[in-house]
Amino acid sequence: MPEHQHQDPFEDRLAAALRDTGGDFRADGTALAAGGRTRGRRALTRRRAGVLGGVAGVALVGVGGALLLPPDGSSDPERRTVASQATAGASASATPAPPPVSGDALLSSLKELLPEGKFSEEDARGSGEKPGPYAYLVYDDAEGAAAISVGLARVEPGSEQVRQLTECPDETFTPYDECSSTRLPDGSLLKLFQGYEYPDRRVDTKLWSADLVTSKGQHVTVSEWNSPAQKGAPVTREDPPLSTAQLKEVVTADVWRRAVDAIPVEPTPPGSATAPEHAPPGASGKDISQTLVGLLPKNLDVVEQGGQDSGFSYVVVDDGRGGSLVQINVQHGMNDVADQLYRSGETLPDGTRVAVRQGGGDDRVAGVVMWTVDTLRPGEDGFRVVVSAFNNDATHAEPTRDAPAPTIGQLREIALSPEWEKLR
Repeated sequence: MPEHQHQDPFEDRLAAALRDTGGDFRADGTALAAGGRTRGRRALTRRRAGVLGGVAGVALVGVGGALLLPPDGSSDPERRTVASQATAGASASATPAPPPVSGDALLSSLKELLPEGKFSEEDARGSGEKPGPYAYLVYDDAEGAAAISVGLARVEPGSEQVRQLTECPDETFTPYDECSSTRLPDGSLLKLFQGYEYPDRRVDTKLWSADLVTSKGQHVTVSEWNSPAQKGAPVTREDPPLSTAQLKEVVTADVWRRAVDAIPVEPTPPGSATAPEHAPPGASGKDISQTLVGLLPKNLDVVEQGGQDSGFSYVVVDDGRGGSLVQINVQHGMNDVADQLYRSGETLPDGTRVAVRQGGGDDRVAGVVMWTVDTLRPGEDGFRVVVSAFNNDATHAEPTRDAPAPTIGQLREIALSPEWEKLR
């Protein structure tokens, strides 16, 4: 892949996320490694693609060392393909795969589907290459050079991942200009997105994309920018070159589905790690939202709310002095990182561990304040409830007030409420 496509690797994003949370938390290798092991055991991953982004995804990195990737927050087509590949073996058909498709063939197909123009910075991987097939080039229609990429993968039909890939993101976390999600006559789901490479709009790079997931679980994503690189290059034109109609035409081309079918299916090794047999189901976003709203102080009016079925929910509240984002994460299986998460906290008489953190939110937006109360109930299930509040009403927004609307005491009451026991 071209060198300029790797200016924001995973490690850099993690480091930036840790910096963004501020406060008195400091990450260490032990906590992060433990978080990684926990992450692998539990189905607490996104996304992205499409629901969480910005501080929502960062918060759990900052307060817990266990990373939740924001669904659609990652616009890197290669990284999205890698994430999708995790479910490839489980969803693939038993039908023998067609002949491999080379990277050169994918590039040739992409060029044929684009309007007339000049091509440069070409790169690709074929269907048999790791971590998955993709095609990338810089396209110039004489109105400015623009990066365009295609990523291919399999996903489990009907899974939560399909929903995350094809639903429009929540604007509280991912601002955008236009987004639509439709079902095509053949049963495929199509999302057309016009937004920005950086949710906080710190630069003017636009990201427009199309995600197609067929009923067979073939996932095709086409991304384009108004710059010759995804990151780190100046904007060369007002908008990316392809309209939404053209994006749809490219992403629905049959050639990509045939290439997905040619991705080799790797058998699951005998005795490979699986989820714990008795792992409790994740709490639904609806149940979390209802519980959170019921626990809010009476002087706070709920002006917006949302969440997802991976243990996350949020509300935007207003006490008449400005909106304030309040988000909550409900998790299981966190006992093995308890010492890292709560080493500076307290232990209540019933064994519940509590950590309170007050600091900055997103240092890319001046003046953002984040308050967090993090709790872990006693018991083998490692039941964790984390509540955070901000002094702005969206992760990418300027502060609306000096401090979050709920006080630390009120956040503590919410996090320690016995009402959460219903979700264990």
